[in-house]
Amino acid sequence: MKKVLLITFLIFATSCNNQSKENKESDSAIQLERDLEMYQNVWNSFLAGDTSVVNDKNFTEDIIIVTSEGDLVGIEACLEYYTNYLTGFSEIEWTIVDAFGQGNKLIKHWNFKGKHTGNFFGIPATGNSLNLSGTTIVTMRDGRIAKEHDFFDMKSMLDQLLNAKGDLTVDEYQPIN
Repeated sequence: MKKVLLITFLIFATSCNNQSKENKESDSAIQLERDLEMYQNVWNSFLAGDTSVVNDKNFTEDIIIVTSEGDLVGIEACLEYYTNYLTGFSEIEWTIVDAFGQGNKLIKHWNFKGKHTGNFFGIPATGNSLNLSGTTIVTMRDGRIAKEHDFFDMKSMLDQLLNAKGDLTVDEYQPIN
């Protein structure tokens, strides 16, 4: 009789554990989808000119933007940094080529196009066109953006902005369907 009760208990406990694990995995997948959707909406809105989306609803107060010159911390620093793209370019075309994630990490493959018509991180307007692709690793916390680290070909960007004479090689990534 004790063996039957023990076996019954073990089956019940194992079953509950599996359901709990499945619920956690399902909750993680739902949160990941919410994070991806929010992230895409924020940057689509921002690059369409709505800077108000850089706020404490979408970003943690201690947001970190990793740059080659050191980390920028805080919502105001984030806004100031990314506003360079809005003041530096007109005719902006922004595309998220692909985005996916796992846990609290998102990976975004993006393409940015624009005409360099204003000051961009200290580079005076050249009138040249920019077509730049890159990748951003994003850390999310509580449904908000907590950290961004962009990776792109700086030489290609500077060549396009400063030395746009003749043909330039531009990353024209095409996703495989």
